Amino acid sequence: MANSLKGKRVAILVTDGFEQVELTSPKEALEQAGAATDIVADESGEVRGWNHMDPADAFKVDKTFDSARSDEYDAVLLPGGVVNGDNIRLNEMARTFLRDAAKANKPIAVICHGGWILASADLVKGKRMTSWASLEDDLRNAGAQWVDEEVVVDGSLISSRNPDDLPAFNKALISALGG
Repeated sequence: MANSLKGKRVAILVTDGFEQVELTSPKEALEQAGAATDIVADESGEVRGWNHMDPADAFKVDKTFDSARSDEYDAVLLPGGVVNGDNIRLNEMARTFLRDAAKANKPIAVICHGGWILASADLVKGKRMTSWASLEDDLRNAGAQWVDEEVVVDGSLISSRNPDDLPAFNKALISALGG
């Protein structure tokens, strides 16, 4: 599996306050499978992860929302985190990036609070998906069929609930990319 995703590129969209393990675990799994990943954020420099409610490590930003294009990537990863999920959904460039990826039928993998931006981008209507439990009403109100499952794949949308689901989430994302 070391090179099963060779030549594939994945955009990881975040703002400060993302749940760190929801970025690092999939990123590591993708890179071990041969994919290249870019951290794409609202500002250049660094973006800070969180471990639950505590600030954690800083990560180098590879591209910004205004410089990255979805056609440069084969998939999109949306880590959660309450602060990240709440902030990123307000960024029109991030929503446009996701709409373009969805139009091109690229895998979009979202975990935990990452689903908020999909609701704001009007990308969940008619989709079966899961998330952190507190997003259930928001996703249902946006037209999703919310379920409480470890990982849900509906077309090109892959969703999981929380860090405990990362092994299944990573496996589903790698599978969707052809690995």
